Amino acid sequence: MKLARIARTGPDGVIPRLVAVQPEQKRVIDLATAERLRLERQGATQEAARRLATALFPSSMAAAISLGEVFLAAARQAIETAPEEAVMPLLQYPQTLQYPQTDRKKEEVEASPPPAVQQGSVYQGKPQTSSGFAPGDLQWLSPLDPPLLRDFTAFEQHVQNMSARQGQPIFKEFFQAPPYFKINPLTLIGHEQEVPWPNYTEYMDYELEIGLVIGKSGRNLSPQEALSHLFGVTILNDFSARDIQGPEMSSGFGPSKGKDFATALGPWITTCDEVDLTRLDMVARVNGEEWSRGSSATMTWKVEELIAYASKGETIWPGELLGSGTVGTGSGAEHGKQLHPGDVVELEVQGIGVLRNRIGQPEPRGWEPEPRKSRISN
Repeated sequence: MKLARIARTGPDGVIPRLVAVQPEQKRVIDLATAERLRLERQGATQEAARRLATALFPSSMAAAISLGEVFLAAARQAIETAPEEAVMPLLQYPQTLQYPQTDRKKEEVEASPPPAVQQGSVYQGKPQTSSGFAPGDLQWLSPLDPPLLRDFTAFEQHVQNMSARQGQPIFKEFFQAPPYFKINPLTLIGHEQEVPWPNYTEYMDYELEIGLVIGKSGRNLSPQEALSHLFGVTILNDFSARDIQGPEMSSGFGPSKGKDFATALGPWITTCDEVDLTRLDMVARVNGEEWSRGSSATMTWKVEELIAYASKGETIWPGELLGSGTVGTGSGAEHGKQLHPGDVVELEVQGIGVLRNRIGQPEPRGWEPEPRKSRISN
C-alpha cells in the first residue's frame, strides 16, 4: 500500500488529506471521502459518517499510524469500496522529462525549470473530476508529520568519501554504534515543493536517503524485535548547507543551520510488505543527469539495528521518522559538485517511487551574528 498526504483547499482553507496512491491504476483515493460515502450508503447520517471517517483518516499521518491495524484495515476497505467521487486521476510522469540543459548558462537554467515543476502540478489545465477535485488541485505534502526526526549515518562508503575529501580518516565512533542527529520536523517539504535557499549559505547539496516510518511504540528493542515496529518506508532528501555544516560540527555541536532549513520527504509511504529493505536500488539525478547510485544492501548498520538503537533507553512512538543516512556516493559533495538555483533534484528508490524538488532562489542577505572576544582571562 502507498499512502500520502495532499493539500485540498476548502471553505476553511487548505486541509491536509490522507490518500492511497495506486500508480499502476493511475489513481489517487481520498480515504476519508471514500469511508464517509461507504458509511452513508450503509445508512449513517452525513454528519455521523463524516465524524467517523475523519477519526479514521485525520489530517495527520502520524495520528493515523498510531491507530495501528485499525488504520490499515480501514484503508484497505476504503480502497476496495472507493466510489468515483473519492477518486482522482494520477497522471504518471513522462519517462523523459524536459530538464534545463546542463551546458546552458546558469541564468538560463534558473529561468527554465521543467514544466511540471514550473506549473506546480502535473495536472494543471485538466477538467474537474466527479470527485469535486480539479486535478490541478492535487498538491503533494510531506507524507508524514513526524513528532521527531532522527537522521542516522549507516553507510560506511559515504562516511569514508566525505572524510577523505577533508583529509581525515573515518571517525572511530562510526563502528561502535550508529550515530545520528536530530532534524527540525517542522521544515519538512513534499514532492514537487520548492526547496528554500537560506540567506547564509552558498553551497547547497542533496543527500540520497531512505526514511523509516515507525508504526508501533517500543523501548529497548532487540534487532530481532525491531522490524515489527516499522510501518513503512519513504524517500528522504536531507538538504545540506555544506559551508555552514562543517564549521558547526567542528564546534562539537550541530549540525543545526546546516540542515534544519529544509528536508524533503515523499512522494508517499510504501508499507513494508511491498519492499525488500535489504536490496533497494537508489539513484539521484540533477537536471536529468545521474549523479549518484547505490543500494540499501551496502548499509553497515542495518534497518533493524537503527530502530533498536533509537529505542535504547527511550520509547519510540508511532509516526516517528528515522533517516538511513546517505548511501555511498549519494551526495554532490562526494563528487565535488554542488547545486544551483533552479536545479531539479530527483531521488528514486526501488519499490517506493521518485521524489522531485526544485531548488529555489537565495533569500536576501540578512542579519549575521558579530564575532565575540573572550571575556575570561586566563
